Amino acid sequence: MKLMKFPSLFTLFFLLQMTTAFSQNYPQLPEDVRLQRLLPPQGKIRVVLDTDTYNEIDDQFAVVYALLSPEQLQIDAIYAAPYLNNRSSSPEDGMEKSYEEILRLLDKLGKSPDGLVYRGSDTFLQSYDQPIESEAARDLIKRAMGATEPLYVLAVGAPTNVASAILMEPEIINKIVVIWLGGKGLNWRHASEFNLQQDIHSSKVLFDSGVPLIQLPTEPVTSHLLTSVPEIETYLQGQGPIGDYLVEIFKDYHKDHFAWSKVIWDISAVAYAINPSWFSTELMHTPILTDQQTYSVDNTRPFYRVATHLNRDQIFEDMFRKIQQQNRQESEGK
Repeated sequence: MKLMKFPSLFTLFFLLQMTTAFSQNYPQLPEDVRLQRLLPPQGKIRVVLDTDTYNEIDDQFAVVYALLSPEQLQIDAIYAAPYLNNRSSSPEDGMEKSYEEILRLLDKLGKSPDGLVYRGSDTFLQSYDQPIESEAARDLIKRAMGATEPLYVLAVGAPTNVASAILMEPEIINKIVVIWLGGKGLNWRHASEFNLQQDIHSSKVLFDSGVPLIQLPTEPVTSHLLTSVPEIETYLQGQGPIGDYLVEIFKDYHKDHFAWSKVIWDISAVAYAINPSWFSTELMHTPILTDQQTYSVDNTRPFYRVATHLNRDQIFEDMFRKIQQQNRQESEGK
């Protein structure tokens, strides 16, 4: 008599995870459409920016960089994302502080927030299929469903707002492309990183839903976006209210500046939308994100694009020059 071989508990758990992930009612993009959406963007594109702006100091640079790139980006909306760390008392408090920081940045740039800035989720997803209603999620759905060309979503925080919008209206998968700063490279020993681990359910939605996704991992890619006090002072000090503010928050972030540098991670998503040639990327199959915050490879899953390298100097040069140009225009207009 031949004994039946039963799968291990680990295998059963793994298969259950996969079944849960793909049990959601997501629309299926034709593969040729997906690959077209994953091509590097060309020309001026419409974007929304989803940002946990007060989480540290890199989001402020990203918001300013995006707003000062009107030739490449049409900024339709900015969404405040939740976060929880030593600069907030709760995800809701983090979102509200981010919202207020966006308003401060717009004020220093002389731009109106009316119809542009929206509050996001007041907490993280508590389960894989229960969205968090918010102004940001509803606005993203409205803009995406009304778009005739793909709407690019630049997500530089926990992707709660974006995942909630997908769960509330899965049809936006056919309408958007997500550029997400989050997680780590597939060759890293784990995927764990602040944006990813803040909301693991939302991060899984990005990988599992089939939404066209371009991932910019922290290590070993956007971690190259280092700068220092001398460089920031050289190029931004005296460059108008916004330049001085960025210098101020950069210097205040760390007490000892001797041989110190800081990663400005979040400008990567804006930079990719502006000029993808500054990046090396590969088409891969979307990984399975496990509860242990590791990647599991499955070559039957849809393709996504993942960055493997970037040109740090070209990105910073473009951002510095745009802030300086903004100051010259303000000075000439007085």
